[in-house]
Amino acid sequence: MGSLENERSVTGWAAKDPSGILSPYTYTLRKTGPEDVCIKVLHCGICHTDIHQTKNHLGMSNYPMVPGHEVVGEVEEVGSNVTKFRVGEAVGVGCLVGCCRSCEPCNSSKEQYCNKRIWSYNDIYDDGQPTQGGFAPAMVVHQQFVVRIPEGLALEQAAPLLCAGVTVYSPLKHFGLIKSGVRGGILGLGGVGHMGVKIAKAVGHHVTVISSSDRKREEAMEHLGADEYLVSSDATQMQVATESLDYILDTIPVNHPLEPYISLLKVDGKLIITGVISTPMQFITPMLMLGRKSITGSFIGSMEETQEMLEFCKEKSVESKIEIVKMDYVNTAIERLEKNDVRYRFVVDVAGSKF
Repeated sequence: MGSLENERSVTGWAAKDPSGILSPYTYTLRKTGPEDVCIKVLHCGICHTDIHQTKNHLGMSNYPMVPGHEVVGEVEEVGSNVTKFRVGEAVGVGCLVGCCRSCEPCNSSKEQYCNKRIWSYNDIYDDGQPTQGGFAPAMVVHQQFVVRIPEGLALEQAAPLLCAGVTVYSPLKHFGLIKSGVRGGILGLGGVGHMGVKIAKAVGHHVTVISSSDRKREEAMEHLGADEYLVSSDATQMQVATESLDYILDTIPVNHPLEPYISLLKVDGKLIITGVISTPMQFITPMLMLGRKSITGSFIGSMEETQEMLEFCKEKSVESKIEIVKMDYVNTAIERLEKNDVRYRFVVDVAGSKF
């Protein structure tokens, strides 16, 4: 890898244009600064956001772009001022690698809401170099944005937790829902949704999976442990379930109607949006007003919450359901993800892949 003082070249897999097709790309890894950790990447999850970014769905993509923000690896080098980590430790990196460190969110452990946040890829780091993600053999990240993987938590299992896991855990914690006896709904049973079921059940919630068809009933009930399964296209089922839920985690990453799900909430219930959607969504206001209900959003989680979530998952034996692939399969994996043909998260074996 070279010394801390030297730049070095690495070859990752990058999107070169809005086709989103990934291919090998060699670039210079930035120097490891005094507060930085150089990480040998072992595993990296594939998230729906990677599709949005590589295919320029949000209109802000810069190429070449090495995606990947569910990164698990091993510390190879540390800067002279790094105190949190040592060489050889198992660590993770999520969606962010920087923030301004001076605004109110940064000063209150909510750095994910800093308006000068720096993304793990498709962004510019403090030193002016573009950030590149975990579909590569190595990353250099400031120690503030690195978390420790608890001993005993399988590294490939930890990867999806760094985005999907904390995306679920953070709103449950923020809205005071980390307690038993709560009735929750999980809308959408993809990568984030399946973690929603697992974490909500581990907390002690009565969990209803909401889906447009009966296709995933067996998986939700028998394999993930959901208590109920609600088919949203069945008017009778939806009517029976009216005003039965304290919250709904809406994990669907494409445009969909909100009103059918608002009706499922109790008085003061919350519809929590976690899916990235680039088109406007609609509802009529009386549906909120007549139950003092709310539609809110939540974005990943803080570094503090991420570490806390990893410890929680270790303690409660919460695991993600994954399919492990090599890097040369990544384009096929992304195509399958777009078709929801994965249960429930692809994880790339980066260290075991040829570049």
